[in-house]
This record gives sequence, C-alpha cells and structure tokens, in this order.
Amino acid sequence: MSASHPLLDPLRELHRAIRAGVLEACRASELAALSSVAEDAEGDTLYAIDKVSEAVLVPALEREAARFGGVVLIAEGIANGFLCLPAGRPAEACRYRMIVDPIDGTRPLMYQKRPAWILTGVAPNRGPATRLSDVELAVQTELPLVKQYLADELWAVRGQGAYAERVNVLDGTRQPLVLKPSGATNVEHGFAMVSRLFPGARDELAALDEALIEKLIGPPVPGKARCFEDQYASSGGQLYELLAGHDRFVAELRPLLAPLLARRGLDAGLCCHPYDVCTALIAEELGVVLRTPEGGPFDAALDLEEDVAWVGYANAALAARIEPLLIAELARRGFGRSVR
Repeated sequence: MSASHPLLDPLRELHRAIRAGVLEACRASELAALSSVAEDAEGDTLYAIDKVSEAVLVPALEREAARFGGVVLIAEGIANGFLCLPAGRPAEACRYRMIVDPIDGTRPLMYQKRPAWILTGVAPNRGPATRLSDVELAVQTELPLVKQYLADELWAVRGQGAYAERVNVLDGTRQPLVLKPSGATNVEHGFAMVSRLFPGARDELAALDEALIEKLIGPPVPGKARCFEDQYASSGGQLYELLAGHDRFVAELRPLLAPLLARRGLDAGLCCHPYDVCTALIAEELGVVLRTPEGGPFDAALDLEEDVAWVGYANAALAARIEPLLIAELARRGFGRSVR
C-alpha cells in the first residue's frame, strides 16, 4: 500500500528537479559564491544558493497548476509572499494552498557541512484561514552534499501513513526505506536538545537545557557522557532526525525569547516559520508527537510571517515524561509567548 494524492507524483518530480539544479550549482560553484547574500528579505536572508531552487520552482508549478484546479503558492522570494497559478487565476478560485521551502537548511548546505531539505505542504484552499493542520499532503526531499551519493525522499498523505525511499543520485536507483521514531522512554544515551542555533539568549536556552536534562537523568557522572545534542540548523532536518529514530526530543523555543531579548535591549532574531515545519505531517503519521511548548496542539497559520515554537517527542511515552518538566522549567524562568 502507498499513499495517494493528485499532487504527490508531480511534487516528487518537482523536488527531484530542484535537487538536480541545486546539486549542479554546488558542484560548479565556489563556496563563497553560493554563500553570498542575494536578498535580505524580511523573513530571512536569502543566499545565492536559494535563488537556484526558486528558478526551478515557479516555472514547474506553472506548467502543472491548471490541471489540478489552481494553486496558491506560498514561499519566500516571490512578490508579496504568494502567487496564484496559473497566472491570472483569483486566489479564491484555486483548489489548493501550497507552502514551500525550496531549501531548508541553506546555511549548512552552502558551506557543504550537512544536507538540506526541500519541504512542501499542500492543503485545501481555505483562504487566509488555512493552517498547517489542514495540510493533507507533505513531501520532503533531501538535498545531499556533493560528496554524498544517497539521498532520502519522504512523503505522507493524512490518514494514509508516511513512506520513504533512499535514492542513489548518481544512477537514479531507489530502494524502499523504513523510518521509525525511537521507542526509548528516556533520553539517557540518546540525542535530546533545546535548539539554540543563532546568537541572542543562547545562554538562557543552554541553561534551560542543562536544567531539564538533569531532571531527566540526574547530574553529570565523572568521565561519562549520558546524553548528547545535535544542533542541526534545519527545522525539516530536525523533524527528520526525530522520525528516523536518531533524536528523542527537540525543543524549538526561539519565539518565547522575545521579551527576554527586549529586556536586554535586543531585537528578536530569526525564528522558525510555518514553511520550515510544513512537512510535520510526515513525522506525525509516523508517530512523532508534536506540541507547543505550553503543552497544546501544534499548529500555525499557512503563511510566511508567524513565529513558530514547537516541541517534538519521538513517542508518547517521552512526551508524557518530558513535557511537564519542560512546562515547569519555562514557567520558572519566566519565558513568555511572543508571536509577531
């Protein structure tokens, strides 16, 4: 059995085309060229490598959009943040809303440190009220390093499960891939972390992380490393690490730091946005538990602006164990919710 959706095969082909273009650019270009700033957009800085994927995205969707009833494309790098396809069709006359991050994990990829991901979520068009919880199809494709010949492709349709293949990008051969989140009930001898990727209050996030892990496994033991962390600068990558069984717990708390930063006389920095987590459906279909830091259901508007805080637990047992401790620690430290 496999998932079925009218846009599944076209989107997988689109992702492969973007992957081919980005890989070719990485092979042909110097690191300095790929990492040059192309556009300092409001939501995030766009680098030269981002423009490679955008050049493939819109023309490919334009060719397919009419036969699927029209698409409202939501993505950085296009005017006003959204585009109705085919051109000229009113937004209310489009069947789908599609949110895309053509490269999630630009920074590690452009320096050839770690793979990035193409992320796409498709929802029925409910106008501006459309949310991540409406996403019915998610497709996530690995953008490998130049020296890497295998890349993973993942997809899910709501209620139909999640699926994956591992592809040899040199010869195109592919094999089914079984991905399974960790079944561990504690974080000891596993990867678990509070994400703290960029400057600005990293000290507070690290202190919270230390306090939380100590409550879970106790104080450090001389000469032992009993819990590990992996600061992967890609929200899609973080989701992958959870659903693949590599990580047990990830907390993305940056939107909660705005009041603290304001007290320090600093502006809020870059936060996770809905397009960074638009493939959350894949993780959820595999059993990963996604929640807000306050313990509520995970959701967000299908737009480019909302600052998204989220917590991922590899399974329900870990959620039940960690979430009350995290909520208490956030309250003790006075971290408040701030959404622009």
